[in-house]
Amino acid sequence: MFAVRRPAVVSRFFSTIAKNMEKHGVVPDVISVAPQEVAQVSYPSGVKVDQGNELTPTQVKDQPTVQWQADANAFYTLCMTDPDAPSRKEPNFREWHHWLVGNIPGQDVSKGEVLSAYVGSGPPPNTGLHRYVFLIYKQNGKLNFDEPRLPNNSGDNRAGFSIRKFAEKYLLQEPVAGNFYQAKYDDYVPILYKQLGA
Repeated sequence: MFAVRRPAVVSRFFSTIAKNMEKHGVVPDVISVAPQEVAQVSYPSGVKVDQGNELTPTQVKDQPTVQWQADANAFYTLCMTDPDAPSRKEPNFREWHHWLVGNIPGQDVSKGEVLSAYVGSGPPPNTGLHRYVFLIYKQNGKLNFDEPRLPNNSGDNRAGFSIRKFAEKYLLQEPVAGNFYQAKYDDYVPILYKQLGA
């Protein structure tokens, strides 16, 4: 009985993530097709990412734990990107990427190759809600990335990013899992800007 019902459960989750990504414009602003799986994203502050829920920059300042149904013998790429820089109305710097890790064995992000170290949300004052999108791509084996390695104490080389173009460059197909939250300015943002040398 359970085996018969399981596909319906999977398709319901899929339709939910697809519906929410389309509702909030993640599809088509960031990706063309929504992933089938909802990635589980949990922050040390205790909050969880839930398909467009609103979190604060203070709550998401530290690197989260990300989990998805991974093939233990495969490698994955994880990206967190903001398509609303500096604002959703005028996304002149789309996308500003916050985190990029490649060659993740299975779902052990800690053993992946950090291309861009994690930087939390820093939406400027009076720019409204920004969308922060997590995407996981399955790789066709281990890759040689020629991207610059970006530390978390500088904002250089993070704007003007496109996860769509990055995926095309490394033949990553469509994302296999994803999630997103929204955030607007709070008192932590000036601290983050100082960390980034702004």
